[in-house]
Amino acid sequence: MMKKTTLALAISAATLAATPAFATNGDMLIGLGAQSRALGGTGTAAFFGSENALTNPALLAKAKKTEISFGGTLFKPSVNTGYPAMGYDHTSKADTNVIPEVSIVNSDGDGFAWGIGMFGSAGMGVDHSGEPNLYEAQSTLQLMKFVPSVAFNVGSGFNIGAGLVLQYGALDINYKQGTNTVGSGMDQDFGFGFILGVSFDVTDNLTVGVSYDSPIKMTYKNQLSVASAPFAPYLGGTMSDDLEQPAVLGAGVAYNMGNLLMTADFKQIKWGDAKGYKQFGWEDQNVVAAGIKYSGNGYWVGAGFNHGSNPIKKNGLTSGAKGLTLNFFNYLFFPGTVENHFTLGGGYKLTDKMGIDAAIVYAPETSDTVKVNATTDLKTKHSQIGYTVSLRYDF
Repeated sequence: MMKKTTLALAISAATLAATPAFATNGDMLIGLGAQSRALGGTGTAAFFGSENALTNPALLAKAKKTEISFGGTLFKPSVNTGYPAMGYDHTSKADTNVIPEVSIVNSDGDGFAWGIGMFGSAGMGVDHSGEPNLYEAQSTLQLMKFVPSVAFNVGSGFNIGAGLVLQYGALDINYKQGTNTVGSGMDQDFGFGFILGVSFDVTDNLTVGVSYDSPIKMTYKNQLSVASAPFAPYLGGTMSDDLEQPAVLGAGVAYNMGNLLMTADFKQIKWGDAKGYKQFGWEDQNVVAAGIKYSGNGYWVGAGFNHGSNPIKKNGLTSGAKGLTLNFFNYLFFPGTVENHFTLGGGYKLTDKMGIDAAIVYAPETSDTVKVNATTDLKTKHSQIGYTVSLRYDF
C-alpha cells in the first residue's frame, strides 16, 4: 500500500479540481451540435448552421435564413482505476450525464448574421463514495457557455465573426480524511471571454477557416484552497481557487464536391498556460479531426475521426513526491486520457421547415499505468460513448 501521507495528499489534490471527462479532448467536448460531432468534431471551416457559434462564428455569415436548433447529448463514460498488484479496482459511479444545447442564427440574407448559442460543456465528475481506499472522493464541475455572436461577409468570399462568451461554472469538492469530511459545499462563478473567427472561400468549393477562443478565468471560492489546506506543508501553501478554461487555437479546411463534403480541423488547446491545469502538470494538446458527409434528397449521413494527444504528463520516480502525487491525481480523479474518437451520424428532413439530426461518438478504451510511489502502480482504464440528438427549425 502507498505511504499514507502520499496517498492522502494525492487524493486531496485529485479532489481539488476533478473536472469532467466527456467524449473529449481533455475535458472539452470534441464538437458542439449533432452535425459537428458526427463529423469528428470539425466546424472551423465547415458550415453547420447555427452550431457554428462556438466553432467559428465567421461561418454564420453563410446563413441565408433563420435557424433554431435544440437538443442534447446523453454521455456515458466508464472509468475504472485500481492497483494491479493488489487486485483492487473500482469503477466511478459518475457514469451518466445529460448535456443540453440550443443555438440560433438569423441572417439578413445579404452577408450579415447574428447568432446565440447556449451549450453545456461540462457536467460530471468522479464518485468514489463508499470506497475508503479512495477516501470516498467526490467532485463535480459543471460548465455552461452562453455565446451571442455576429458575423459579416466583407466581400470576395471573406467572412469575419466574433462572439462574447459568458460562462457559468459550479464546483463542489469533498472527501473523507479519517472521520472528517473536507469540503465547504458547491461554489459558483461567472467568467467572460471571447471567440474570434475568419473564413475564406478560396473557390466555390473550398473554404478555409481560423478561430481563436480566449481563456476564461474562473474562481471557485473555498474549493481548492479549503481542500488543499490539510496538505499545505506538502504543497508549499494552499492552492489557488482559480481553475481557468484554456485558450484554443483552431484552423480548418472544407471541400464540397457535389453531394459530398470533406472537412478537416487542427486545434491546439493551451492547457499548459491555464491556471489550475498548469499546476497539475497538464501540457498543451494537439487535436486533429476529419469528417465526410453525403447529402441526399432530404437526408444526410456522415462519419469522422478525432485524435487528441493525451495532455496529462506521466511523472517518473525522479519527479519526487509531488510528481507522483500528480500522477495519482490525474489518472485516478481526472483521467482525461482518451485519445481516439470514432463518430457517425445522420439527419432527415421531417418537413420543409423541420429536420432531425443525430450522432454517436465512441472513444475506445485506453489503459494507462503510472507510478504513485517507488513500489506501487496505479492503472486507469477509460472509455466513452455519447448519443446526440437535435431538432432544427428553418424560417
